[in-house]
Amino acid sequence: MIIYPAIDLYEGCAVRLVKGDYLQKTIYHNDPPSVALDFKKCGAERIHTVDLEGAKLGGTPNYEVVKKIKDTSGLFVEIGGGIRDMETIRKYLDSGIDRVILGTAAVEDPSLVKEAVSLYQERIAVGIDIRDGFVAIKGWLENSSLDAESFFARMQDEGVSTIICTDISKDGMMMGPNRELYQKLSEEFPGIDLIASGGVSGIEDIRYLKTLGIHGAIVGKAYYTKAIDLKEAIEVAK
Repeated sequence: MIIYPAIDLYEGCAVRLVKGDYLQKTIYHNDPPSVALDFKKCGAERIHTVDLEGAKLGGTPNYEVVKKIKDTSGLFVEIGGGIRDMETIRKYLDSGIDRVILGTAAVEDPSLVKEAVSLYQERIAVGIDIRDGFVAIKGWLENSSLDAESFFARMQDEGVSTIICTDISKDGMMMGPNRELYQKLSEEFPGIDLIASGGVSGIEDIRYLKTLGIHGAIVGKAYYTKAIDLKEAIEVAK
């Protein structure tokens, strides 16, 4: 299993939200590229980044920071948040970002997913954020009418190979991931590279997720609060 340490970006800083609430924001670092270098020093090979401003409003307000994270670290970098058209997808991928994550667009514009996957294959991932059993969109500010299983099935049919799944109720709460959700999805969709996100709070969570045989797990707040030793987490996941 691959550990994806996370950098959530807001106004150029590394921040964390609680349950996706923009009013509950903690700034952890004002130099995200240096955070990426620490990830690298701990043995990370991949970084998960989110443009929280982009997720809320669309666009790429933190584009230059994401690019600097990639250029500084040299690691595999994926980016989500505000990617809602082919122009934005090309902008990131042409600049050297390894993978883009479609969220709101994957729900509202299935044709975009189909076109993007046909052009870029595994460099396109989809982020599915679950609140009360349904897929949330627009920076988690709205709920759609799609449940997790229906959305996974739709994305699998479109040829999506990687899905990052977040249980919003667990995000930033340091109470452990939604084990039942990830077990169910990993069993129902074995052909999807599933990345668990939200709630990872200790090494035991890493050990459990590894037993599911899923592709990866995102470590966010637990790194910033030092609840998890990133180097140890990476070794345990291997």
